[in-house]
Amino acid sequence: MKFSEEIKRRRTFGIISHPDAGKTTLTEKLLLFGGAIQEAGAVKSNKIKKGATSDFMEIERQRGISVATSVLAFEYQGTKINILDTPGHKDFAEDTFRTLTAVDSVIVVIDVAKGVEEQTEKLVEVCRMRNIPMIVFINKLDREGKDAFELLDEIEQKLNLTVTPLSFPIGMGYDFKGIYNIWEQNVNLFTGDPRKDIEETVEISDLASEELDQLIGSKAATTLREELELAQGVYPEFDKQAYLDGNLQPVFFGSALNNFGVRELLDCFISIAPPPRPKESDVRKVEPSEDQFTGFVFKIHANMDPKHRDRLAFIKIVSGKFERNTPYLHVRHNKKLKFSSPNAFFAERKEIVDVSYPGDIVGLHDTGNFKIGDTLTEGEELRYKGIPSFSPEHFRYINNADPMKSKQLEKGIDQLMDEGVAQLFTLELNGRKVIGTVGALQFEVIQYRLEHEYGAKCTYENLNVFKACWVEPKDPKSEEFKDFKRVKSKYLAHDKRGQLVFLADSAFSLQMAQQKYPNIKFHFVSEYK
Repeated sequence: MKFSEEIKRRRTFGIISHPDAGKTTLTEKLLLFGGAIQEAGAVKSNKIKKGATSDFMEIERQRGISVATSVLAFEYQGTKINILDTPGHKDFAEDTFRTLTAVDSVIVVIDVAKGVEEQTEKLVEVCRMRNIPMIVFINKLDREGKDAFELLDEIEQKLNLTVTPLSFPIGMGYDFKGIYNIWEQNVNLFTGDPRKDIEETVEISDLASEELDQLIGSKAATTLREELELAQGVYPEFDKQAYLDGNLQPVFFGSALNNFGVRELLDCFISIAPPPRPKESDVRKVEPSEDQFTGFVFKIHANMDPKHRDRLAFIKIVSGKFERNTPYLHVRHNKKLKFSSPNAFFAERKEIVDVSYPGDIVGLHDTGNFKIGDTLTEGEELRYKGIPSFSPEHFRYINNADPMKSKQLEKGIDQLMDEGVAQLFTLELNGRKVIGTVGALQFEVIQYRLEHEYGAKCTYENLNVFKACWVEPKDPKSEEFKDFKRVKSKYLAHDKRGQLVFLADSAFSLQMAQQKYPNIKFHFVSEYK
């Protein structure tokens, strides 16, 4: 197959939502339809020992939540699909934000009963800023929930989107009879049997036909006709270009748990979603069709296989072909590296690949060369932008609970910080280590992983810090900067890259520092250099 055709047949997308909206279940069912798995795992049920395929870390199986982005790839109707299933929990939002730099489009999952929730609003805001095309999937229709029009209005108002329904529910909860697929002009009848892979689908091109009354009953048929007429009058017609530009969001209804409405979503997705898109670097915009390979690291994961202590850097290929055993330039280190066993992913199952194309996600075994945001190229010196590290909101001292395991603890902290799980600060005054996280739950994850993956135990001590700010003086040799360092010495630390950080203990002290030292900039976001 030609290079240009390989690019055209790829779709790389993320699935985002508030926790518990059914994101991981939807991922499972997409894999089921793609023939990538034979049976979906019960995400929540403790009775069944199968976890969800995309939740492969032990702590995820125990808590029933996703704490790391997983990468899953499969083929469906000649299309190569790469899914990035992201954590929904706000404490792991940083991982999700970074993942959004590696996707070409997004599916937003919304719970029919809860509607638009806080975390969904934040994530959609990031997608809107980046003009990422979005499809909305309203999930759990087999349960009692909000009216379809009420939900569509809520999505428009709270998420500031322009929606157009491409399918429409027939009833809801106990009265749920199925879905009318506007995109394909057919009716899907709901059987309520999750063991059936594909529900019954009946072609109906003329809504006025009596066949509809026979299928779903005359009362439901009349309601459906009225609602569809209203929907067509209120919402704009689907326009593919407007969707690709991020100005129009198609909406599908279904129940991921019951495999219902998932195939319709997938069929529409592969025909309208964008193939790999160009990406801005610090030098120029890079097109996927260019011959020269470029890619960037958006995630690092240590110990995907605890037996082998392996560490993988996830690379999104932006342009050209990535080939096994070929030397590529690591731009930050300015040295050539070659990779003998690049991996393609299927949750924790990995396969070695010889060639990968734009849009693909490749895992490279890493001995500590990579940091998040690093760029690999065939020789050109460029860096991809916009992969931020956010200022943490929770801070604790980390102490070694087992002096015999200090090496293991050091190694564990070092690797977990490279993953971007949290940030490590070393105080200038006494060298004590401080961990800063975006969400409090991260401390639990770090403690758990240190013990189970590195055999090291740690304890925490509270630290009263309001905000961490990266410090950038106009003149590092100025008297003003020397005075700042002297006065604030007990609040100064260095991050893992050696950059100076001010750990302000209150909003007031930060404000006073900004006023007293006008020639020093205090940054709340550190772009990964």
